[in-house]
Parts: sequence; structure tokens; C-alpha cells
Amino acid sequence: MPFRRWMTIPHSPTSRFPKRRSPSAAAAASSSSVSSPFVTSSSAVSAATMLPESSTTLLPRAALILAFLAFSGFLLYASTNSLSFLRLSSASFSSSSFLSNSPSTVDDSEAVSLPKEPAQLERILKEAAMDNTTVILTTLNQAWAAPNSVIDLFLKSFRLGNGTERLLNHLVIIALDQKAFERCLVVHRHCFALVTKGVDFHQEAYFMTQAYLKMMWRRIEFLLSILEMGYDFVFTDADIMWFRDPFPRFYLDADFQIACDYFLGNPDDLQNSPNGGFNYVKSNNRSIEFYKFWYSSRETYPGYHDQDVLNFIKLDPFILQIGIKIKFLDTAFFGGLCEASKDLNLVCTMHVNCCAGLDNKLNDLRVMLQDWRAFISLPLDLKNKSFISWRVPQKCSLESLQHNNSLAPENDFEVETQH
Repeated sequence: MPFRRWMTIPHSPTSRFPKRRSPSAAAAASSSSVSSPFVTSSSAVSAATMLPESSTTLLPRAALILAFLAFSGFLLYASTNSLSFLRLSSASFSSSSFLSNSPSTVDDSEAVSLPKEPAQLERILKEAAMDNTTVILTTLNQAWAAPNSVIDLFLKSFRLGNGTERLLNHLVIIALDQKAFERCLVVHRHCFALVTKGVDFHQEAYFMTQAYLKMMWRRIEFLLSILEMGYDFVFTDADIMWFRDPFPRFYLDADFQIACDYFLGNPDDLQNSPNGGFNYVKSNNRSIEFYKFWYSSRETYPGYHDQDVLNFIKLDPFILQIGIKIKFLDTAFFGGLCEASKDLNLVCTMHVNCCAGLDNKLNDLRVMLQDWRAFISLPLDLKNKSFISWRVPQKCSLESLQHNNSLAPENDFEVETQH
């Protein structure tokens, strides 16, 4: 599938996803152009056998036939190479061409390539969507994709959870690098590759470093494109364990609802501390305008990540102007290590937030899964006892977060690369 040159693309559904012929139509056109020279050359050869001609006449005609054949072969080769995305089950990836939505301003060194048609992403979303066009999305890089790492624990939580395994049918994993994509194809059905040219996300990015900020804003930009395509979504970080179906706990009247690091008791209170790692968003004009405003505000507040900027803009008059309905999710159901869901009979999801360092996260994720397995194996009368609780955090803490950031190397990535 041919791609545009690197360029600045404004946020609008039509400019973001311009229309073009489908790959099958392009291939058919190429096939037609290939067959025509062969028919012509065959007729020419037949005519040559019927009419006696001198050698001086036959030589130019033979040269012409060879030229047609060479040109036809070139057309066939070009049309084949134009199909730059491999069609693998419910997956799409190319090592040289990647789907991306260009930022409104971008340096040449960080320019991204934009396909003329998001057909592969549309196909995957359509296959994964629920009847109400809702999909579950998570992002993955190589550091979290290694065997026995974050992605395996994430998927395991769905299988251990109460009524959550079926939700895997609606989960799309967005791979941020090639290794993550290859690993996704091994462990899951719906995979899509989203890679920024000139930016390497394959290693673990330290909190608030440049690599981390780029990854977070890339995520917001991509989620905007999902809304523009007409899909509702639940976005979840992969370090969130799913223990119960969260949909019964979502508010029916909200356009945008988001988990909290700390919940103040009122879902409408804008002073709640949101956590961008888990949110449920409905696709409509209000949510699309909200995400555009959120993404563009990165330039108003340079050096801040998406969660901080959300805290800045949630009180902006523009939010009231567009009329978006925002709700904050109770940590009793959508908890984390910052503020845990204390009652295991109520918990839907648990996030290993307030934590830095891959080893620390993995330790506490495994302990969390062990606690859940122990809980679900209890007799019903014991499950209701108040003494049942989490054994986390253990290695994760705000102190570890500050300590790990103080050790961040100059290249903004973990020293130890995951293979």
C-alpha cells in the first residue's frame, strides 16, 4: 500500500484517512496491464510466422516485443511491492511502512509516514468490536512483550478473572515496535503495528523522560484516530490486571470516564486525580473535540505528560463549551497501588501504578495474581471476610519511583535491553 511523504496532517477524519483504490483493485489494474503486452506479443509472433519478412524487419519487431515484456514485468513488480502491509490473521505490520497520524508540528527527524488508507486498522477493529462498536485497546513495546513479562501476566488476568476471558475477543494490542508485534502474533489474535519513524519505543522508558513523553502523546494521538473512525474504546495499560467485567460499573451517561490515582468520593468532582492508564470513551463530536484539545495542549504545556495536561485542562472553559460529560471511576472498583481496591469482592481492575522499574512491576503483578487465585479458591463464606486483602505493594512504591528516576540513563531508556 503506497504511502504519502512525511507531512503535517490536520485533525479531521477526511484529511487523516484519505481515500484511494483498494489493494485488490490496484493489483487487478496491474494484472490487466501485464496481460495486454503478452496478447500483443503473441499476435505479433503469429503474424510473423504468416508473412515472410526480411531479417531487417524482424529484428526491430523482436526488440519491441522484448521491451513490452520488460515493462510488463516492472509493472508487476511495482504493484506487488505496493502492498506494504502483510496480511496475517487479524494483524497488520510492515518493517518499512507504518500507520501513523502526523502531529500538527513535527521535526523532520521525528516525521512519521502516513498511509493513504487505514484499511488494515479498520479491518482489525471491525473483527474485534463488540456489537456496539466498542473495542478494548492496549499498547505494547518490546520491553513488556518478552516471554513471562507484562503482556503474559496481563492476558493471564483475563483468563483468571470473573467473566473476563470472553473480553479477549475484543482486545486489540497496538504494538509500538516490530519485536512487540511479532510477540503479539504468538500470544493474541488481534494485533496492529503502530510505529513512529525515527523514534524507538522498544526499550522501557523511564517515567517523565523524553522517551516516555513521546510514547504517551503518541498514544493520545492514536486514540483520537480511533474515535474519528467511529469506535468507542476502553483503553487499558498492560500493567492493569482485569479481575471482573468492568462494563456494568461504567456510567451510562458519560462521554469520557477515567480511572483515578486517588478518588475523592464524587465521580463528578473535577478535583479527582485521573490516571490515563484506564479510560472508557464513547465516539461522538464531544469526545473527538476533547481529544483534539487534549492533544494540542501538549504544546501549551511542554514537558508534561498527558495525565498532567489533562489535570490542567479539565477546568478549562473550552471543556464546558463542548459539553463533554466527564466521570471519574471509583478506586473501589478500579484500583491501583496508589489507592487499592480494598474489597476483592468488588474489584474489577487493579493497576500497578505508583511504581517504576520493570522488575518491581513484574514482582508486584505476580503477587497480585497469586492473591487473586487464592481469593477465588476460597469457600464463599470466607470470601466475605474482611481480613482478605492484597499483599501488594511490595517492591513498588513512590520511593522506588523517585529512586528509579534519579538513576535514569542519559538515553532515557532502561540500561538493560529486553530480548
